[in-house]
Amino acid sequence: MARRNGGALLLLLPAFLLGLLCSHLGYYKAYGITVETDNKLVKAREFEGAYLNCKHNAKKQSDTRVEWKKISGKDVSFVYFQGSFIGNFKGRAEIRHSSIQIKNVTRKDSGKYRCEISTPSEHGQEAGETEITLLVLVPSAVPVCEVPISAMSGTVVELRCKENEGVPASKYRWYRNNFPLSESLMLGNVKKDRLPYAMNTTSGTLLFNHVSKNDTGEYYCEADNEIGQPQKCPVKRMQVDDLNVSGIIAAVVIVALIIASCGLGVYYAQKKGYFSKKKSSSRNSSKYKPGGNEKDFKHTKSFII
Repeated sequence: MARRNGGALLLLLPAFLLGLLCSHLGYYKAYGITVETDNKLVKAREFEGAYLNCKHNAKKQSDTRVEWKKISGKDVSFVYFQGSFIGNFKGRAEIRHSSIQIKNVTRKDSGKYRCEISTPSEHGQEAGETEITLLVLVPSAVPVCEVPISAMSGTVVELRCKENEGVPASKYRWYRNNFPLSESLMLGNVKKDRLPYAMNTTSGTLLFNHVSKNDTGEYYCEADNEIGQPQKCPVKRMQVDDLNVSGIIAAVVIVALIIASCGLGVYYAQKKGYFSKKKSSSRNSSKYKPGGNEKDFKHTKSFII
């Protein structure tokens, strides 16, 4: 029994490998129909045309049904169904045999598309399908740059640059005083690996671990994804000043003198008894003073009698 199962598995293995090979080459064979494409990944610039190729070997062309669907994750929507285009593809796409030509593609058209072919036969319904990915290329937009107006020498300073429109993602380069900042600094024929900054062309950051007065200048960033013209942000100036140590020491001394003067004043006032006199006067004013007019006393006395 085990030998029979092993033999069956050996017979199924070539068919399984053949199926994987067909899938890798971009076509599928199901129920007697072979559906394939010449281009699994179609790239097109935005607002230009894109051709999604789909061909098959169905014999009865008149009874053959062609359907196109767009796949977005788990969601599937019709593009071409029952002989007409659906949704925003209507009026800007046309069918060519079983392939489709899309006019004025937009970035929203990017995604995975599936061509499905089916036809009736003597053995029932025959069907096959293939998938094509459409990538709409979008030029870089004007990036947004963050450059500090001022900084103190010796501190950490980071400049940022970013744009989110370009497809594929843009690469970034920083400029200072209209000169591009190098990723590597050359001194003669010797490469100096340690730079006063670190430029990340992917994230668009320019990091100074210890900024100095020599880093003062006008900065701007350029974004480029090689689809359209490079785009740059407005120029911004960064001023780097040395730390005024003498000024800080003078300010600390002045504040210390003011605090010491206030303390001496309080001590002198307490020694002279200014605070004790105020307390004694307030105590005397709160004491009861007996006495009064003798006539009033007598009058009161006679009134009681």
